Amino acid sequence: MLIKAGDTVVVIAGKDKFTVDKKGNKVPTTGKVLKVFPKTNKVLVEGVNKVKKHQKPTQANQNGGIIEMEAPIDASNVMLLDPKTNKPTRVGIKVDEKNNKIRVSKKSGYEFK
Repeated sequence: MLIKAGDTVVVIAGKDKFTVDKKGNKVPTTGKVLKVFPKTNKVLVEGVNKVKKHQKPTQANQNGGIIEMEAPIDASNVMLLDPKTNKPTRVGIKVDEKNNKIRVSKKSGYEFK
C-alpha cells in the first residue's frame, strides 16, 4: 500500500466522490488520511464516509446517544493528490543510491515524503 497517514488524497469512487462547494458546484472530495489499515487494505480519511453510531453512556461520554464518525474506506477508492499539479496521481516506487524506497508521482515526478 502506497498511502500513508498524513497524505492528502482524492476520493475517486463511492458515495463521497463529489462534494458541493459554497457556490453549489460539484467538486472532487479531498481529505487527509488519519489512519491506514494495511491488513484490510482500508484507509480512514477525514470527513469522508461519515456514519452514525449509537453509543451507550460510558464514563468518558456520560450522555451517550448518536454520534457521527468517519468509517474506513477501501484504499482502491482514493488516489494521492499531487502537490505540483493539484490533481490525483498514480504513485510508483523509486530506489535512490542509498537503497531507500521513495514514492514518486507518475505524472510529474514529484517525490512524496
